[in-house]
Amino acid sequence: MSYLYFPGCSLRSTGRAYEESILAVFRKLQIPLTELEDWNCCGATAYVSIDENRAFTLAARNLAIAERMKTNGGGDLMAPCSACYLVLEKTQHYMETDDGVKQEVTAALRRGGLDYRGTTKVRHPLDILVNDIGLDRISKAVVHPMKGMNVCCYYGCQVVRPFETFDHAAYPVTMDRLVTALGGKSIDWPMKARCCGGSLTGTIQEAGLRLNRALLKEATARGANIILTCCPLCQHNLECYQKRINRRFGESLQMPIAYFTQFLGLALGIPPRELGIQRLFVPLPETDGKRKEVPAHA
Repeated sequence: MSYLYFPGCSLRSTGRAYEESILAVFRKLQIPLTELEDWNCCGATAYVSIDENRAFTLAARNLAIAERMKTNGGGDLMAPCSACYLVLEKTQHYMETDDGVKQEVTAALRRGGLDYRGTTKVRHPLDILVNDIGLDRISKAVVHPMKGMNVCCYYGCQVVRPFETFDHAAYPVTMDRLVTALGGKSIDWPMKARCCGGSLTGTIQEAGLRLNRALLKEATARGANIILTCCPLCQHNLECYQKRINRRFGESLQMPIAYFTQFLGLALGIPPRELGIQRLFVPLPETDGKRKEVPAHA
């Protein structure tokens, strides 16, 4: 089983460690990935408020290219970034349900020599790993069980809403099941799909910091020694603003925030540098009495 891979802009910039760990994990599990040819920015979520149909056209171009590649032997389109995943799914939904959007986007694509027929299936790596590859195969590949890791799995608000494609919108469990299969302890907490503040940290920072603080405090109170996420923006917000939150609210929060693929990669015995562990600002906690190797930040 092979998949097409849509990196999106974040995984080639601030979310570089996410891409590094995804590619390393898929290599280790021998899951073929082919990068989408000539991909473009999905338009993210902000462009929709400027020109909705042009935003849909940007996303649909990627879907059309995926269809063309699928005809030549490619598979489902994997989009790891939460915003990319949501925008691609939303575009598919509007192309199926809104004739006006479909007509305008189709005309724009044809001017660029592309056509979209609605056959591309957009997938998230969590969905692929747990539901296609399977937890049995993954657990058998574990060489370093993640004992001693008390994990709050954080999905954010975009991966499971509004479409609930592979998990529950209010209480998702896919990442939790993966953590358990790797030997870690998944902590039950009510904020796993709560918004981290998104772009508010760069626009209305006071509001963004309060939303981040609520998540960090709840995870700490529940006994977590790490938060895992599947969203580049969530990872950035929860990790990079901890010092500012501590100064603003008189806290002493220090919580490692890693991608679930980094956690998985460590369990599979992949060297930390191949997983981008050195890019984390807060060191990972101890596991089995040994601290994970965390090279100097690069």
